[in-house]
Amino acid sequence: MSEFTDGFWDWYIALISLAGIAGCALLLWSQSTVRVNVGADGKPDPTTGHVWDEDLTELNTPMPRWWMWLFYITIVFGIVYLVLYPGLGSYAGKLGWRSAGAYEQEVKRADAEYGPVFAAYASKEVSLVAADPQARVVGERLFMNYCAQCHAADARGNKGFPDLTDGDWIHGGDPATIEQTILHGRHGQMPPMAAAVGSDRDVENLAHYVRSLSGLPVDPLKAAQGKSKFVACIGCHGAEGRGNPALGAPNLSDKVWLHGGDLATIMETINKGRDNRMPAFAEILGEPKAHVLAAYVWGLSKRTVVPAAAVPAPAPAAAGQP
Repeated sequence: MSEFTDGFWDWYIALISLAGIAGCALLLWSQSTVRVNVGADGKPDPTTGHVWDEDLTELNTPMPRWWMWLFYITIVFGIVYLVLYPGLGSYAGKLGWRSAGAYEQEVKRADAEYGPVFAAYASKEVSLVAADPQARVVGERLFMNYCAQCHAADARGNKGFPDLTDGDWIHGGDPATIEQTILHGRHGQMPPMAAAVGSDRDVENLAHYVRSLSGLPVDPLKAAQGKSKFVACIGCHGAEGRGNPALGAPNLSDKVWLHGGDLATIMETINKGRDNRMPAFAEILGEPKAHVLAAYVWGLSKRTVVPAAAVPAPAPAAAGQP
C-alpha cells in the first residue's frame, strides 16, 4: 500500500481539485456571453437554430446575471476554503485544522464533563456498580456502542461470539477477569488436530466422543473408539473435557458451543482448528469506563446482585461519549 502514500498522490489530488474549480469558472464564462448567429438572410438570429414540435424555438440567451454571480461566489468560496483548510493533498491549510484534532478536542471535553462520573464508579466494587440502575444504563450504552456488533444487542452472541448471559466463560467470569478481557482483549487459538488424531475415521470417532461428554446423541461404538483419541486434547481441555480457563480452552461437557455442537462442526474444528480474537479496548475506553462495562457484562449472567450503594448518577448521555 506504500504506493498510495507517496508524494505523487498529494499532487494528483491537488491538481484535480484546482482543475475542477478552473473548469467550473471556464464553463460559466463560456455561458455568460451571447453568441449572435447569422441567419440565412444575413441578419442576426437570436435563436440557436433548434426548433421542436414545429414552433418551439430555443433562444440563445445567457443565464440571469444574479444566478451567474451566485456560481462565481461559490467558486471563490471554494478557493478560500482550500487556502484555509486541508484539501490540496498534503497542504494543511492556513488555519491548521485537522479532523483528528477536532475529535481529540471533543474527547477532552467529554472526559472533563463525564470523567468524574466514571471515576466515582471506578472506586466501587463491581457488584455494587452492577446493582446501580444508572450505572446499568451507562453500561448498556457502552455495550451497545462497543460490544453489540459481535455479541448482539441482547448479548446472547452468535456463532463464533460467546453468549454473555449464560454464565459459561472461556477465560473466567469473575469481575477482574472480565475487566482484563475488555481492556486487553483475548486471542483464543486451537491448532488443527487432524494429524495428531489420525485418520478421517479417527476424527469422526473423536467427534462422537466429544459430543458424548455433554450428553448429546452419538453412536456408542464410535464414541468408545474415539475416547482413546481424546488424549490429544487432554493438554488443553483436561481429562474430563471440562476445559481450562487459564488457557482459554472451553468446557466440552456443558452443552455450550461457541461454533456449534453438531457432528460436522466438531469434525471441522478438529481438522482445521479455530482462531478467535477479541480486540483490546484499553485505549478506546480507559479503565474507568471499562470498569462500568465490566460490571454490566458481569451482571448479565447474574439473576440477583447486591443492592446498590450511593453512587453518583450520571447524565444519560454519558454512555454515548467516547
